Amino acid sequence: MTNPILVAMVLMAVAGGMIASQAPINAALGRSIGSPIGAATISFGVGFILLLVASIVTGDGGSLLRAAQVPVWLLVGGALGAVYVFAALWSVPLLGVVTTTSLMIFGQMGAALLLDHYGAFGVAQHSINPMRLLSAALVAGGVILSRW
Repeated sequence: MTNPILVAMVLMAVAGGMIASQAPINAALGRSIGSPIGAATISFGVGFILLLVASIVTGDGGSLLRAAQVPVWLLVGGALGAVYVFAALWSVPLLGVVTTTSLMIFGQMGAALLLDHYGAFGVAQHSINPMRLLSAALVAGGVILSRW
């Protein structure tokens, strides 16, 4: 039987590689069409179409209709993703892929520390402790080293 924790770890490592690749690809798209916002729009449009098809093919299309019944604040995730895609594709040409990705991870870790600490949005609560702070500090060190 497959270990779900191992599968999740491998999946996230692969997804991390995809995120690192997404930013320079979107930056190249932005240069090609002459608009970073246009590139982000196209990127989200392609992703939307793929996810819509996947939802329909897997039989989950009906669940999309329930979006009208959820609290509006639960829909903010798409806006957060849009900010990320735009920020990444705009930053890569200025900072490079390593620094952009390192800063993204550092920002994620800072937010994740707080979300875990407070058990926000229904996630399991994990208190901030010295080891977790050290992990974020090491990522911050990586950001510094990636730039200089």
